[in-house]
Amino acid sequence: MKLIFAGTPVFAAAALQALLDAGHDIALVLTQPDRPAGRGMKLKPSPVKELALQHGLRVEQPLTLKTPEAQALVAEVGAEVMVVAAYGLLLPKAVLDMPARGCLNIHASLLPRWRGAAPIQRAILAGDAKTGITIMQMDVGLDTGDMLSIHPLPITADDSAASLHDKLAVLGADAIVATLAQLDACTPQPQPEEGVTYAAKLSKDEARIDWTQPAADIARAIRAYNPAPGAHTLLGGEALKLWQAHAVAGTAPAGEVLRADADGVVVGTGSGLLVLTRLQAAGGKRLAAREFVAGRSALAGTRLGA
Repeated sequence: MKLIFAGTPVFAAAALQALLDAGHDIALVLTQPDRPAGRGMKLKPSPVKELALQHGLRVEQPLTLKTPEAQALVAEVGAEVMVVAAYGLLLPKAVLDMPARGCLNIHASLLPRWRGAAPIQRAILAGDAKTGITIMQMDVGLDTGDMLSIHPLPITADDSAASLHDKLAVLGADAIVATLAQLDACTPQPQPEEGVTYAAKLSKDEARIDWTQPAADIARAIRAYNPAPGAHTLLGGEALKLWQAHAVAGTAPAGEVLRADADGVVVGTGSGLLVLTRLQAAGGKRLAAREFVAGRSALAGTRLGA
């Protein structure tokens, strides 16, 4: 099938590779412009661009798809379908209507739950038992289009946003290939009107830990904000990032370190205790609790967040 592919990050690159492996004709790849990255802030291509160039595909990087010039890039291809995965640009109606069979989006949630920018993280934060991939026929709304296929995935107690992202990237890649193979038999289903939630973009401020919250909620937040923006607090007035933790029974004042040993840094919360097992001090590396505690002999009795 002759396709246009629009995507930017690793999540999208997994889908592009799967479409290539399935033998589809990728006539054009759209991706975000190169961005500064690394210590030298040199321009770095997106994972999708890197993969596309490896396969000799045509790549275009418009700043917007609202201009006549950008829309001409899409129109001249004469694609049957545009596949969109975490592209990062809005598709105006003119572009949505250009491919003969429309634009299909690989969305990382079970719609209509978690429409929007951060569905993986919001599902973990909310304590959802499952998430998944929805292949959706795109329209002008925010993730409001008809559903072509739904692919559930359990969320385990150990899943971070990073691990869940990787599982969903594989699932999304498989799902779009399967959906395109059965496209003639697919019956678009309108999304239910009930159960709509919105996955707002993450901010660094919201990843600051509030120790008055229950330990179980904080543990979920640490998983949800891993790898970005990274759950964080203060230790002795300096930033401390938290990468892994679990809740246990017990009581201690919110934010107070009850004890610190090789098994973890145990901190009081609004309800229960939180055992921090992987931490990162300002300017340091991520360390297991055993290594972190070894260089800090007087943690017990200190207060985090102050």
